[in-house]
Amino acid sequence: MKHVRAASLFAAGLGIAVVLGSCTPAPPTGPDPATTPPSPSVSASGTATSAPPRDPAPAGTPRAVATGLEAPWSVVFRNGTPLLSERDSARILELSADGTTRAIGTVPGVQHGGEGGLLGLAVDSRDRLYVYSTAAGGNRIQRFELTGAPGSLGLGSSETILESIPAAGVHNGGRLAFGPDGMLYATAGDAGAGGSAQDLDSLGGKILRMTAEGTVPPDNPFPGSLVYSYGHRNPQGLAWAKDGTMFAAEFGQNTWDELNIITPGANYGWPTVEGIADGEGFTDPVQQWEPGAASPSGMVHVDGTLFIANLRGSVLRQVPVADPSTSTEHYNGEFGRIRDVAVSPDGELWFLTNNTDGRGNPGPDDDRLLGVRLGRG
Repeated sequence: MKHVRAASLFAAGLGIAVVLGSCTPAPPTGPDPATTPPSPSVSASGTATSAPPRDPAPAGTPRAVATGLEAPWSVVFRNGTPLLSERDSARILELSADGTTRAIGTVPGVQHGGEGGLLGLAVDSRDRLYVYSTAAGGNRIQRFELTGAPGSLGLGSSETILESIPAAGVHNGGRLAFGPDGMLYATAGDAGAGGSAQDLDSLGGKILRMTAEGTVPPDNPFPGSLVYSYGHRNPQGLAWAKDGTMFAAEFGQNTWDELNIITPGANYGWPTVEGIADGEGFTDPVQQWEPGAASPSGMVHVDGTLFIANLRGSVLRQVPVADPSTSTEHYNGEFGRIRDVAVSPDGELWFLTNNTDGRGNPGPDDDRLLGVRLGRG
């Protein structure tokens, strides 16, 4: 694995409160945690105390949880049962304990083209399934009731809770996630029209926040609007730390991909700026990468650590919440493109390859859902 520090980021060692309070990070104030191992502390009595536990990290060789998937995009869990979306086929798959899959249904009206199709999934506290997909009138979010029991689940009745999100062959966003506040968040790309990201009347280039019914929460930053943050190009990863800090991973254009801390109403700069710019009125990312080394998609938080799936970079990237300017790379090029990452009910880290999406070099078992135990060194 490879330890990385963003060379152009001056935020090493900053606390989360500093990030939230300013767009210009403070300079380093201590040793680099990515390169300096923790040492025992000494109490007032002179007795050495144990070092704090290390961050969780993949341990051992990943195992194949499922193989033969077709352009998978998202993996979620409903009462412990894994559900996966396939972008091009518009199928939602149920995964059995033995690794076999069965389609619980095909989402009607999905129009696949380029990066569009069946994208993100989310499950609410009532076990209803939320689906982000591309249709004739743009991207939309639907809610499905599920029928049957594990092993025989099926798609039931559906309701479209949001439609007419800008869609195109590129930059559709597509990630869905319920936040710790119980609200549904959705990432919407600029659909190739960069100017829409700065237009608060457009849903393109935004992170959206809504109730489970698709309505505007009264505490959203812009009254009557689903817009939670703006100035995004193609965000696809969402995760929250234990203290509620919200992170988003975003595809840049030709210069920088980004990891951002999301605050309500903030402007992240696209298309005026890309990456760290110190521009007035814009919120800078806490870490940036060249697109060829990243193209970040799905993301999950585990015990103070973010794990980020990367497509072009073909790595699983690990970022400590305590110092989000640093990262560690795992499986560099070993599995090809990686689209999503999640934690299974038994605590394994699962990640989806994406080599059959038209931009990879699929092997005989692709695409795969892989699982690996998390250890602490």
